[in-house]
Amino acid sequence: MGPHPAVAAIRLAVRRVLHDILTDHGSTTDHGSATARGGLLVHGSATRHRSATGHGGDDDPTTPVPHEAPHPGPPATASPAPHRRPGPLVLVACSGGADSMALASALAFEAPKLGVRAGGITVDHGLQPGSDLRAAEVALRLRGLGLDPVESIAVTVGRDGGPEAAARDARYAALDAAAERHGAAAVLLGHTRDDQAETVLLGLARGSGIRSLSGMAEVSGAGGRYRRPFLHIDRQTARRACMVQSLPVWDDPHNADPAYTRSRLRHEGLPALEKALGKGVVEALARTAQLSRDDADALDAWARQAEEGVRDASGLLECAKLYALPPAVRRRILRRAAIEAGAPAGSLFARHIEEIDRLITGWRGQGAINLPGKVVAQRQGGRLVIRQG
Repeated sequence: MGPHPAVAAIRLAVRRVLHDILTDHGSTTDHGSATARGGLLVHGSATRHRSATGHGGDDDPTTPVPHEAPHPGPPATASPAPHRRPGPLVLVACSGGADSMALASALAFEAPKLGVRAGGITVDHGLQPGSDLRAAEVALRLRGLGLDPVESIAVTVGRDGGPEAAARDARYAALDAAAERHGAAAVLLGHTRDDQAETVLLGLARGSGIRSLSGMAEVSGAGGRYRRPFLHIDRQTARRACMVQSLPVWDDPHNADPAYTRSRLRHEGLPALEKALGKGVVEALARTAQLSRDDADALDAWARQAEEGVRDASGLLECAKLYALPPAVRRRILRRAAIEAGAPAGSLFARHIEEIDRLITGWRGQGAINLPGKVVAQRQGGRLVIRQG
């Protein structure tokens, strides 16, 4: 008898991502199975669907799988065994919630089968009383699953961009530092299909364009560091997997606090949409994210190819040539130019790009446009000049 369907689903999702990581490393063991060069960061690719064999009934989902014991050394007369490189280290970011605990358990189960080293990181944001004790407890649970190394990291959350954005920035900075410190090939994140749907709705509310509707990528970060195996799995499946494995989980009270935008959307907005439109809203939004990402990637590639043809010999953008481009392509070129001039990407919004675009499409002699990062855009002699002011 195989594992519970929810457990099987999360393990399969993790197994696929681990195969991708091993494939990206591009080396093999002497047994011909995939492995990787330890300590390297990988260039990610989207998760590829593969068939995979199931596991027999002897697999106990509640028991950590130990690393394979080394084989006895060869007899004195035998040739020395070939040197085997250590497998890559993959870390799981775990808050102690159902999604990340399910992810940690699946990683602990699947990694040893593929020769992958598995560790865990939990981040203490210090935003609630006793958060340090809770982080220590999560670290203990990760070690109990057989993960190694395991680290609890305390961070200081600033105020820039609001509490949710500040906490996210502090968390990713800590995860980046941990990945560098341990030489990890990848960091797994427990975002589910429900999280993806919420992200799409938040992007829609901001009116930030198709890239914002693309939601979270399956692979992101420097060198493809971050992997999200559960973007096609709903939140209830992850919670059910924890329940049937008797994994204790922690429900963050912030996730139910109406002071936070995502919490209101989760508990009020999405249920209202499902009541008005029927079931399937979450799946439709997640599908919209993937379609939007495909379109946005294609437009980004088009803009990169077109950019060289709209610059003069000195590298300045020519307004007449920009005008001839489709608006979606032209605005991407303008955004790239503003960022290259020093405008922070996170502070550059659609309204800024629209103002620059009017220098091309609605030119009436208007003055310079002030952008974030003390960057100025202005039209001079048929050329668009974007530079530090």
